[in-house]
Amino acid sequence: MKVMDRTAHHTGAGHAHHARTGHGGRAGASWAVAAKATLHCLTGCAVGEILGMAIGTALMWHNVPTMILAIVLAFLFGYSFTLFAVRRAGLGFRAAVKVALAADTVSIAVMELVDNGIIALVPGALDAHLSDTLFWTSLLGGFAVAFLITTPVNKWMIGRGKGHAVAHAHH
Repeated sequence: MKVMDRTAHHTGAGHAHHARTGHGGRAGASWAVAAKATLHCLTGCAVGEILGMAIGTALMWHNVPTMILAIVLAFLFGYSFTLFAVRRAGLGFRAAVKVALAADTVSIAVMELVDNGIIALVPGALDAHLSDTLFWTSLLGGFAVAFLITTPVNKWMIGRGKGHAVAHAHH
């Protein structure tokens, strides 16, 4: 007789293959699922972040407005990737917006905090221009570290039926 994992069912963790019962019977997400969710989020964040940093740098804006633009665009693109996916699955616009907000807010926020924190901490990175290697290495290095820090956050959230697990119910 097959026993259903009621924890995964009741937390809304999505399909059974996305949740696993760990020690003590608690539902958890696999590292592969968490990494895939983080890569999905990172893609949207990276598009917005790079676009914002490139626009602000090309227009010779000061650091604060450039970072604000990059962060706003990272959230916009991060949400839009999920929004388009769940709309394509048949969800109405208002419901899709709610799913995107629930699925991605924490992940994008952690990613942006880490990525922009690294850029701010790397000497000279904030003053680097688009043609400088330091501009690109600090930005891409920030994404790599953000991925490493955000993946365990997403794993924890998905295992509790939150974050990207909300979007999986609609794929």
